[in-house]
Amino acid sequence: MKFPALKFALTATVAGMLSVGGVSAQTTLTMSSWVGPTHPLTRDVLAVWGIAVEKATNGRVKLQMLPKAPMAAPGTFDGVRDGLVDVSYVTASYTPARHPLPLLAELPGSGATAEINSVAYNRIHWKYLQQANEYKGVKLLGVFTHGPGQMFSVKKPVTSVADLAGMKVRSGGGISEASAKALGASPLVKPAPESYELLSSGVADGTFFPSESIKSFNLDKVVKHATYFPGGFYSSAFGFFMNEDKWNKLSKQDQDAITSVSGEALARLAGKAWDAADKVGIETMKAAGVVMVDANPAFVADVRKRTEPLINDWIKAANAKGIDGAKVYAEFHEELKKVAAGR
Repeated sequence: MKFPALKFALTATVAGMLSVGGVSAQTTLTMSSWVGPTHPLTRDVLAVWGIAVEKATNGRVKLQMLPKAPMAAPGTFDGVRDGLVDVSYVTASYTPARHPLPLLAELPGSGATAEINSVAYNRIHWKYLQQANEYKGVKLLGVFTHGPGQMFSVKKPVTSVADLAGMKVRSGGGISEASAKALGASPLVKPAPESYELLSSGVADGTFFPSESIKSFNLDKVVKHATYFPGGFYSSAFGFFMNEDKWNKLSKQDQDAITSVSGEALARLAGKAWDAADKVGIETMKAAGVVMVDANPAFVADVRKRTEPLINDWIKAANAKGIDGAKVYAEFHEELKKVAAGR
């Protein structure tokens, strides 16, 4: 999905515009992404959402994609809150202390696809998790996840927990990092764009990623082995938000219009885009000769047993915030089934 006219700058001109009943001011909001302009998250989610906003507001609100993020990925929340950029996103994996509740959607055994996981997580977030106000200081517009997280390695295949012992694995943090530790690996918590250098230099032996990332970060040139778990063994949860002052300055009409293309609409947009990108990643690996195997039942069972404490930890963290963790966890998994069934 490409939009050449957008050129990743969804217009930078702030001007007056004629509308029915007189002259209506045009608002241009800056937006940034800490992955590159051709990454599906930038090209097929943020840019497409920006076009949807412009259409929903009849051109009154436009988005300008900055050529480079003005802050490092983990600092994105503070950057938006403090006005360095108006609109951006963060993954809870990079800020687990600040955003522990979104880790619900990162736990093992979540959705079989990014769309299923994103939509179910979106519904549960607004029903239960939003009340904890973990995104205080910004205007949260939507939540979603990437595709099922899998295991990728450079030198040897990973077919059992024993193969992970001592392996240096690049991780984004959060549940991915905790899972690596639970499985006996040594996680290196680094932002996704640093993965190629880590793997090509031998600093890392492998990485945990959705399939999309192999193509997006050119890892097909270094990754030699891939191990797939049904539905993945982790995910990453994203929060997408706007500077609160900028939001408050918008008219109620424009706020409602932006809301109409956010929330579940954004979750579906992001999920479908990531699922499509995962397919491209798999085809890229096939073309590069990456050896791809499905984790055997014993390996799957062993991983689930060793990562089960992470579920209990999340439930306790939710309880500490006044949320019935066990109830929400169970309902999330029921919602996953509903979404998978087309409801």
